[in-house]
Amino acid sequence: MPPRETAEVIRRFNQAFEEHDPVIFEDPIAPDCVMESIQPAPDGTRYAGYDVNLAFWQAMAADRVNRFEVEETFVMGDRANIRWRFHFGDGGSVRGVSLIRVRNGRIVEALAYAKTPGQSAPLLE
Repeated sequence: MPPRETAEVIRRFNQAFEEHDPVIFEDPIAPDCVMESIQPAPDGTRYAGYDVNLAFWQAMAADRVNRFEVEETFVMGDRANIRWRFHFGDGGSVRGVSLIRVRNGRIVEALAYAKTPGQSAPLLE
């Protein structure tokens, strides 16, 4: 898929979250879409199929208390990386990334990863 087509799908995907518009998700999700969410750690939850992914993303987009902030989007052919920050209604936030694959103008795979608050790795010397 040309990067322009992938970029347009990802633009609409991000727009749904930014504008809290769940209806936008009805078009860009493939019937065989597979998504892995960030919760529960360490492996998240796997969602397969149009209906379950549509319901998941529509619920997130409709949420007016919490919100996504897109920090950067990078498109490479049929793939896109979205760096984001998820803001909780209480003022906290978590940063993460979604790795997305697009086929025939629809999202077929979305893998989300987030930084875990309160954990740190030892410094390498």
